[in-house]
Amino acid sequence: MKKKYQLYLLYSSIFLIFLGISLVIPVLPSIMNELNISGAGVGYLTASFAFTQLIFSPFTGRAADKFGRKIIIVLGLFIFAFSELLFGIGQSIEVLFVSRMLGGLAGACIMPAVTAFIVDLTTDKNRARSLGYMTAAINFGFIIGPGIGGVLAEIGTRLPFFVAASLGLLAAFGAIFMLSEPKKITEVAADKTEVTTSNFKRLFTPIFFIAFLVIFISSFGLAAFESFFSLYFDRKLGFTPTDIAIAITGGAMIGAFAQIVLFEPFTRRYGELNIIRVSIIYTAILVFAITFLESYWAVMAVAFIIFIGFDLIRPAVTTFLSHIAGNNQGFAGGMNSFFTSLANVIGPVIAGVLFDINLDFPYYFSACVLVIGFFITVFFWRDPRKA
Repeated sequence: MKKKYQLYLLYSSIFLIFLGISLVIPVLPSIMNELNISGAGVGYLTASFAFTQLIFSPFTGRAADKFGRKIIIVLGLFIFAFSELLFGIGQSIEVLFVSRMLGGLAGACIMPAVTAFIVDLTTDKNRARSLGYMTAAINFGFIIGPGIGGVLAEIGTRLPFFVAASLGLLAAFGAIFMLSEPKKITEVAADKTEVTTSNFKRLFTPIFFIAFLVIFISSFGLAAFESFFSLYFDRKLGFTPTDIAIAITGGAMIGAFAQIVLFEPFTRRYGELNIIRVSIIYTAILVFAITFLESYWAVMAVAFIIFIGFDLIRPAVTTFLSHIAGNNQGFAGGMNSFFTSLANVIGPVIAGVLFDINLDFPYYFSACVLVIGFFITVFFWRDPRKA
């Protein structure tokens, strides 16, 4: 019973954090306009979060193994709270950079430690379900966060950041007083998940190379689109924080529905590779089409359905890798995370530079990159299970 109680506490903490992360999304354009930050500046700000998380994740993973899951989770929650507070009071781009980098450090602390904590508390029988609940908590936080952020923004554009900081503190104190260190049965920083020399050689084997190339290209294109979603609608169409909140929340809800209801039966019937191919070209077409739309309701309609592609690509890639990896599950998972994070660093930077040239250029770029990924999946990627 105690383990079940602690699992619920972990789910609640993850939910609060991702609620806090997503409720600030609708007001980011207002902050950028207020401080006169360029598209390139937004790109670098977005990339700084992913870059810091990418760099520090191996070290925080080892720290969770050495010092315990609880202390790293609590530390990450406090850092998250401080980063949101700093962004809320920041009056210069330098302060915002420090805030985003601290946010990336917080993510590097929280996610590996919480995942390992859940693994330590569960058995082989109920582990998949428990990790699924963690994903559901993350998705639910992302779904309702923008809506709450849009409402709070009507009171003040900085208020969502202060609420996010408060949620981080609430989760931190909950972890301090209610979590107890589990008995470790796994290590976060296992060698198989690291980019070592032997793993680097394995990367270029045919079974993995094309898969990771597609992961990088598709994540690259998606990051270029997603990082400027709010700012694009704000600058081109004059969307308010409430409008942006409706677009993101509606899209997230429909995307979550597709992931929960459609993914499993589609996978059984068509296979992961076909889902990836269709989702990539579907997303590329909609990303390109959205640049020609000027009607409020047409843009909102596309925003609602575009996330279906995003939310089918990611689990399809992860599932495909798990099937082909065999005894290299740690390697496959680590490389999947590495290339996704690398794309999340590079994609927003290039999109930001293009945004300053023309508002539509990041979306043209994203669509082109996704089309390249589609052709690679069609002409070069084969399922080894059917060989």
